[in-house]
Amino acid sequence: MEAKDKFTLGLELPTDPRWVNIAETHLEDILVDHAYCEQKAASSCISLIVLYPEKDLLVERLSPIVAEEWSHFERVLAELRKRGWSLGRQRKDEYVEKLSRVIQKGGSREQQLMEKLLMNALIEARSCERFKILWKHIPDQELAEFYHELMISEAGHYKNFLQLAKEYMPEEVVMNRWHELLEQEAEIVKGLGLRGDRMH
Repeated sequence: MEAKDKFTLGLELPTDPRWVNIAETHLEDILVDHAYCEQKAASSCISLIVLYPEKDLLVERLSPIVAEEWSHFERVLAELRKRGWSLGRQRKDEYVEKLSRVIQKGGSREQQLMEKLLMNALIEARSCERFKILWKHIPDQELAEFYHELMISEAGHYKNFLQLAKEYMPEEVVMNRWHELLEQEAEIVKGLGLRGDRMH
C-alpha cells in the first residue's frame, strides 16, 4: 500500500477516467451530493462517539473530525451559493448502502467497532481519490483548489480511522479485514457503473 500514490490509499480499483468528464458537466449535482456526504461523515463520527463514549482515544480523535466535516459541509454550501445553486434533496447513496451490506454484524463490541471504523476509512479513501481527480481535471480553477485542500484533509481522516481500528483490535486482524474490504469495495464500484451526479 505504501508504494501506491498516497492519495489513492491502497484502493484496489481506480475510478474510471471517464467519470470526471461526466462529473464536470454535472457540477451542481456533484456539489449537492458532496454536501450530503460531508453531513453524513460528521453524523457518522457523532454516532461512534455516542456508541463508544468510554473509549477516550476514539472520542478525542473523532471530536475534531466532526467539526472539520461540518465545516466542509458549510464550505460546499458556500460553493453552491456562489454559483447560484441551492442544496437539493438528498439522493440515494447506493455506494454506502452496498458497503454497509458487506460489513460484518455480530461479534464482540471491539469487532463491531473495527467494522464501523474500517467502513469509515474506506469511504474517506474513495472520497479522497475522487477529490484528487476533480482537483487535477476540472476546469473551474477555484473549485479545483478547493478539492485539492479537501483531498489532503480526507487522507488524514482515512489514516485516523485505520489507526483507531488498530488501537482496539490486533493490527494483523485489522489489516486482514481491511484488505478483504478493499476487494469488496472494488467489486461494488465496478458494479455501480459511471454516474456523474454522485460523488461515489
